[in-house]
Amino acid sequence: MNPVAFKLFGIEIMWYSILITIGVIIGAILAFREAEKIGIGEENLIDLLLFAIPLAVLGARIYYVIFTWDYYSQNPKEILHFRGGGLAIHGAIIAGIIVTVVFSKKRNLDFWSITDCCAPSLALGQGIGRWGNYINQEAYGRATNLPWGILIDGVKVHPTFLYESIGDIFIFFFLLWYRKNKREVSGEIFLLYIILYSTIRFFIEGLRTDSLMLGPIRIAQLVSVISIIISIIYLNKRRREKRI
Repeated sequence: MNPVAFKLFGIEIMWYSILITIGVIIGAILAFREAEKIGIGEENLIDLLLFAIPLAVLGARIYYVIFTWDYYSQNPKEILHFRGGGLAIHGAIIAGIIVTVVFSKKRNLDFWSITDCCAPSLALGQGIGRWGNYINQEAYGRATNLPWGILIDGVKVHPTFLYESIGDIFIFFFLLWYRKNKREVSGEIFLLYIILYSTIRFFIEGLRTDSLMLGPIRIAQLVSVISIIISIIYLNKRRREKRI
């Protein structure tokens, strides 16, 4: 499948970029509606996204470059070549959290309320964007004989992009349901997103063949475990504080 959707004034527009943009737009619309309901205000959320989206992309790139430094140290001109691929979702999430912390303090807004507002949209955006990996024929798993395997270079492999996409969509609907029916404290939705996504990513990462590595350790699995532990600690802490 051709990863280029079309050309605009001689510039190749990639399907991956289109899908990510669609995910961002749909997610933003849903987050705007929730922001009005909980009193954050659509204007504040728009201002946040204007900072968070480009810095999240930059964070995703920096994260990827750091863990593939052996290559980029020899090819420094490629570091800013975003169109060549090389973005890591964990880097984007970390950058997004940092931006939101700073923004919430500057605007005197509650960090947890903002992240609760955006968490379902983030899951949905990831679920849509993962299909760009299929078009690019990347982020797939090891060889398999399972009937839903896909052919890559003549080899049947695990469609790990599909596993993660399905997982992200499940998280999206679960968080919407939980927010409406079960939420006890602010921050709960965001922390549940981190726990659920990290759990799914941990197992899917074990199937992938293109993992970022730190020695024998898959970076995404390590970050997922750390994220789960920290999120459970914070979630229990916030629930206890409510009961006191």
